[in-house]
Amino acid sequence: MAQETKSYELLPYPDVWYNDVDGIRAGVRVTGQVPGTFQDGPHRLNAGIWLGTWWPEDPISYNVEFTEPIPSISGFNSEGNIRLASSIRAGFSRHGIQFNKRWQPGFDERQFVTFSAGITAQKRFDDSYLLFPHTWQQEWLWLGTLGFELNNANVLGRYQVKADVKANIAGETSPFVYAAVELKQQFLLGSGFGLHTRLFSGLASEKTAPEFLFSRSFRPIVQWNQNSLVRAKGTIPTSWMSTGLFQVAGGANLRGYSEQDISALENGLSPLLTSVGALNIELDYPNPLDRAIRNIPVIGNFMRLRSYIFNDTGTSLGLTSLEESHVLSDAGLGFTFSFNIPDYLGNPRGLVLRYDLPLWVSHPQENSHFSFRHVIGIGAVFTF
Repeated sequence: MAQETKSYELLPYPDVWYNDVDGIRAGVRVTGQVPGTFQDGPHRLNAGIWLGTWWPEDPISYNVEFTEPIPSISGFNSEGNIRLASSIRAGFSRHGIQFNKRWQPGFDERQFVTFSAGITAQKRFDDSYLLFPHTWQQEWLWLGTLGFELNNANVLGRYQVKADVKANIAGETSPFVYAAVELKQQFLLGSGFGLHTRLFSGLASEKTAPEFLFSRSFRPIVQWNQNSLVRAKGTIPTSWMSTGLFQVAGGANLRGYSEQDISALENGLSPLLTSVGALNIELDYPNPLDRAIRNIPVIGNFMRLRSYIFNDTGTSLGLTSLEESHVLSDAGLGFTFSFNIPDYLGNPRGLVLRYDLPLWVSHPQENSHFSFRHVIGIGAVFTF
C-alpha cells in the first residue's frame, strides 16, 4: 500500500515570555504550510496563543496571520498575496486585511520593490501594559494603509526608499492622516570604511492619535507593538526604561535626546511632534574584532560587529501649532552587534544589539554639551 502523503502540516513549538502584567506568558506558536514549501507556498499560517500566569483581567492572548498567494500575479520571488491578521495581546486589539505585491527582477533578493494596501481596525483597551499611558487614546481606529519599499544598488552602494501612509477613515476619534518617508544610501569607501546616510521625514495632521505622533529620539509609540521587548512594560525592567537608557530606533532617531524625551514622558509631559525631519549619518571604520568574527567558519557569515562614528541632526518642521522649529544635533561613537539569518527573501531575522555613546549634544538638558552619555539601542535604522 502506498504511503499516504499529508496535504498540510502544522508545526507547533513552545513559547515563553515575560511582562509585568501577565507575568510569565506561556503558550505555543504554530506554523502551517503545504509540506515541502518552507513557508513559500499557499495557505501559510503563523499563529500563537498564550496564557498569562499572573491571571490578569484578560489572561488569554493570541496572534494569527494567514497568507494566501495570488497565482495570477505571482512569480519567482515576486509574489502577490492577501494576508489576514488578527491579534489581541498586551492590551491591544488589532484586526485587518492587506494586499501585498513584490517585484524582484532577478536572482538577487536584495533588489526588489514592494507595495501594500490594507484596512486595519485597532484599539488600545487596557493601559496597564503601558509605560506611558498618556501616549495612547482608547477608541477604535479604522485605518486605511499604504506602503512602498524599494531596495536596489547604484554606483555608490546599496540604497533603500520606504514610504508609509495611514489615514483614520472611520474611527471613533477625529479623522487624521499620518505619512513617513525615509531614504537610505550606503557609500562603499574601501579598506573597511563605509558611510551610511538616512533622510527621514514625517508628517501627521493636528488631530492625529498620540500613539502615531513622532518624537526626536524614538519611533512612534504605536510601532513599539512590533517589538516584543517593548510591547509591554517589564520585559525590559521598567526602572531601566524610565531612565532613557534604552532607545527604540526609528523616526528622527536623534539618539542623544533619548534621556530627555523619556524624562518628559515620565513627568507626564508629551514631547511628541506632528512633523519632523532628520538626517542620520554613520561612518564605519574597521575593527579587528569584526575581522575575527568574519573568519569564524560558517557562523561568521551571519555575524557582524560594526564600529562607527555617528551624527544625528533633526528638527520639527513647525507645520502645525503643536510645536516650534528647533534644529537639534548629536554626535558620538557607536557599536552594533548583529546575528542575522535572512529568510528566503533576504529579510533580516535575528538579533541586533546596539551601544551608542552620544558624547555631544547641541541642546543638553544639563549644562555641558560634552558629557558621557550612553544608550542601548533596540533595533537599528541601518540594516545593510
